[in-house]
Amino acid sequence: MTAAEPYFLSGKQHSAESWGTGRAVARIPRVRGGGTHRSGQGAFGNMCRGGHMFAPLKVFRRWHRRVNIAQKRYAICSAISASGVPALVQARGHVIDKVAEVPLVVSDKVESFRKTKEAVTFLRRSHLWADIEKVYASKRTRAGTGKMRNKLYKRKLGPVLIYGQDADCARAFRNIPGVDVLCVERLNLLKLAPGGHLGRLIIWTESAFKKLDSIYGTLKANSSEQKKGWSIPPNKLTNADLSRLIRSEEIVRAVRPVKKNVKTAKVHRNPLKKHNLMNKLNPFAATLRAAAKKAAKQ
Repeated sequence: MTAAEPYFLSGKQHSAESWGTGRAVARIPRVRGGGTHRSGQGAFGNMCRGGHMFAPLKVFRRWHRRVNIAQKRYAICSAISASGVPALVQARGHVIDKVAEVPLVVSDKVESFRKTKEAVTFLRRSHLWADIEKVYASKRTRAGTGKMRNKLYKRKLGPVLIYGQDADCARAFRNIPGVDVLCVERLNLLKLAPGGHLGRLIIWTESAFKKLDSIYGTLKANSSEQKKGWSIPPNKLTNADLSRLIRSEEIVRAVRPVKKNVKTAKVHRNPLKKHNLMNKLNPFAATLRAAAKKAAKQ
């Protein structure tokens, strides 16, 4: 599963053939013909003018990888759950200092927005505009050959808006840099966790948030109405208070008690290799080393 688009390979521009041995020239393929400077020049090789690249791209490259459906659903559920943890959202770089709550659920009125002005006003009132300003400030030139493939600039990502029903709110938000718009019934994993990093800031509409149980189900087995035979992964950690867990009687009783009066074996160092140790044994050793260096220079 990748966002890269397949592209074909460039063909060879000349009909060239090697002259073989016996002419005191390299055996690189050479352009046929005469009457022009180009004829007789080397072709095809990566060291030649107009030649192909070293280790050229192959037509049998595997552009896509098959991923199990259940595996994709597990990943989407993990990305959704991580978007509700403020620590993970901030660790990904989002500015949520003044946001009311995470996850952020707003009224369905947002789905009726048609103008970018309305979307900007909503983001400012929700204290999300600081995250958009971060996107504006992050614009920089891309490294590598992507600059020559209509991808000159790159920038960070902002929040993603998830709506419940097919709406035209995408028209209002699409011109704001860093903002993506998704339908809750067609979630894209590459948008929820760009680059494989969990914790993207998600703005849920009320109808979209209510549909999550019917789409992905609850902890009850086979509770999803749309995905047959599917159950969300159970919680790996029911209690997130680690300090309370570590100090609980059950764990303390099972853990080995701390050893007291532990005797550790003394490590014997070689003073001939460790100058600091030699200086402790013989303070005059530093003077002897300095005198030896001075004599070697003379």
